[in-house]
Amino acid sequence: MDSDRLYRVKKVDVDKLKELLTECFGSDPLYSRLIPDKETRDRLLPELFACDMEEFLLTCEIYADSEEIHGIIVVEDESESFHSLKRYVSEALAYVKTKGYLIKEDPSLKTLWNFFQFRDYLNSKWTEKLHTQNRLHIIYLAVRPTMQHHGISAFLLKETMEYADKNKLIITLETHNEGNVSYYQHFGFELYEVVEKQFNLKQYCLIRYHN
Repeated sequence: MDSDRLYRVKKVDVDKLKELLTECFGSDPLYSRLIPDKETRDRLLPELFACDMEEFLLTCEIYADSEEIHGIIVVEDESESFHSLKRYVSEALAYVKTKGYLIKEDPSLKTLWNFFQFRDYLNSKWTEKLHTQNRLHIIYLAVRPTMQHHGISAFLLKETMEYADKNKLIITLETHNEGNVSYYQHFGFELYEVVEKQFNLKQYCLIRYHN
């Protein structure tokens, strides 16, 4: 994905990214179930998000509304060729680092076990059913709470949608907040399915077809 109107996030911005994501997802249903203890979650999420961002800087496109980074969108472009070995190595390193953080913060291994149980929620496994690489997948769309209702998320989404329409790509994403579904439907997304396993957590899977 390319954009001339968005700020392409750089490695020097990782600290800003992890702070923004921690602020946005600290009470998210997914992470609240993955790490039920709030004190542990407050300690662990910044490290996990930093690890995510370091991986995604290599394998995805991360854009912000501006250099101030009030909001970000992380997009994986399945239509682009990517060196499989480089992807494998970056994902493997991220896994090892994540596992280390989880064990360090919770030696009982309960949190590590939760991440293993929730793996299908975390890896967007539902997209395999679509059988297409002509697709963008939005991994994160986040706007700092104090900057919400200023059109930032719409700006980030519309830019992504414009690129997808131009290149005939569908867009997929998931959310664990039911209230977000109608917001995405406003932009033309359709509810593809609801994933609900034994964790009392619903994952709303959405897809937008290109114009």
